[in-house]
Amino acid sequence: MADERHAIVAGAGIAGLTAALALARAGLHATVLEQTPELQEAGAGLQLGPNATKVLIALGLRDRLLPVALAPQAIRVMNGGSGREIVRIPLGTAIERRYGAPYWVIHRGDLQMALAAAAEADPDVELNLGVKVEDFATHVNGVSVLGRSDQGMIDERGIALIGADGIWSSVAEHLQLRDKPRYAHRTAWRTVVPADTVPDEFRTAFVHLWLGLDAHLVHYPVKGGRVINIVAIVHDQWQGKSWSAAGDRAEILRHFARFTWHERVRALIALPQHWLKWALYARRGVFQKGEGPVTLIGDAAHPMLPFLAQGAGMAIEDAAVVAAMLAKHRDDPAHVLRAYEDARRHRTARMQEASRKQGKIYAMSGPEALVRNLGMRLIGGEKLLLRQDWIYSWQPPAPFNDAPDMRMTT
Repeated sequence: MADERHAIVAGAGIAGLTAALALARAGLHATVLEQTPELQEAGAGLQLGPNATKVLIALGLRDRLLPVALAPQAIRVMNGGSGREIVRIPLGTAIERRYGAPYWVIHRGDLQMALAAAAEADPDVELNLGVKVEDFATHVNGVSVLGRSDQGMIDERGIALIGADGIWSSVAEHLQLRDKPRYAHRTAWRTVVPADTVPDEFRTAFVHLWLGLDAHLVHYPVKGGRVINIVAIVHDQWQGKSWSAAGDRAEILRHFARFTWHERVRALIALPQHWLKWALYARRGVFQKGEGPVTLIGDAAHPMLPFLAQGAGMAIEDAAVVAAMLAKHRDDPAHVLRAYEDARRHRTARMQEASRKQGKIYAMSGPEALVRNLGMRLIGGEKLLLRQDWIYSWQPPAPFNDAPDMRMTT
């Protein structure tokens, strides 16, 4: 019979580790099963809005993240062709005053390591690496999860299974969900460079967003300002499913051709010797529902395009909501997990659609791009920020909305 306080989480990425810590904070015990034998500092930079940082701070991660997170002063939207600033959207103290929590940029690996360290220090979280979820079976008392490791098979029993294992989720595959992720005809390229190798203007605490022909570029400092994270998103036909496929510098430079992109952009892209790339996939369907005491969170439930920088934010929100609801009504996990899915469906679907629309705006060219740029200038940065109220003003449920000091400065 399953322990009435025990829940199982598949995946030790940002979604899974946040869910485990949230479950522990809500009074449950969480076992995390992660197929990789060792957590490594992989991935690209992340932008975390106040909707996400509220949860992370409430989970007690502020001190762990202070040395590696950075609160940018603004987003500088730049014209990729002329090199001129289009508009500046305020962040920093302005966004913290308005929403009660900071806007951070951070390397994904740093966030994952901080979450993992907190999980290892929490007596109510058990982190099992090198264990792949092979199968699961639901029953009247909860769910039994069969995992495989180098030491053999393991059998975990709990009141619920939370699939936090990413866009190619094995939990979703076992649920036989029909709505598969679709290729978005875009490829994201990522790299980091030492901060002292870039021009002074790119070392400052700003998010730079360059809009140009058939591509856009984002870069900002991470790791406490020691390195610059660079992500380029280009129109492409490459459909690889690897998160870390090698990319050729000459190829990425071809996407930022001379005479169509400003030389400052091309010089920045030419700096790194090594690039990694991954194809962008998303789903048009609504939140993927689980069955019985099994559900999904993050990219396993609702993969989305990165144009609002809210993929990690939605996963962190999911984790807080599912943990709070499951802890409050753990006597009927199947019912409460359907309620969790219903509670998250509208917001995540709206975010998916808004991200798609934002991608279309970024991709404008010719006269449309001129109108877009003029419109952003006329609206101004402060009003553009207010348009994100529906994203950043989100409040987490108890016990994640009662931290004594939700504000932070870096």
